Amino acid sequence: MTERIEVTGNPVVELYAASSAPDTDWFVRLIDVAPDGLARDVSLGLVRARYREGLDKPKLLTPGEVVKYTIRMNATSNAFLPGHRLRLDVTSSDFPNYDRNHNTAAEQNADGVLKTADQTVHHGGEHAARIILPWIGNDLPIAKVRELSQKTQEARRD
Repeated sequence: MTERIEVTGNPVVELYAASSAPDTDWFVRLIDVAPDGLARDVSLGLVRARYREGLDKPKLLTPGEVVKYTIRMNATSNAFLPGHRLRLDVTSSDFPNYDRNHNTAAEQNADGVLKTADQTVHHGGEHAARIILPWIGNDLPIAKVRELSQKTQEARRD
């Protein structure tokens, strides 16, 4: 970041992906990476593919088909400071934090069979992934932002 950017609210990720499985999970994590490499989680979002259109409208995937997922992340408030980087992690599992997805069409709580899924995340052209950040304008002068950033870095070293 070249200037302070405050994100307050629910970030949204639009992800295009294909799976070899009839059901799978997608997890996205927004991370603030400081100049010294320290990475802090800012927000998390997830979707179980079969419920991508709503919990009341389960729909299995057609293996290999590119699907658009709109993933609403948890509410957050974070100021990305100058020199920091914004990172987005995308994964298909967050076990043991969340239940495993069996990657099958079976009832997840009644079937013990687990399958490996081949996942493909698309990120260009008509399938360009994007993150929508609830951005709040920067009212602080850049000199004040740099001063606060310097104090934060000094406090971490102590």
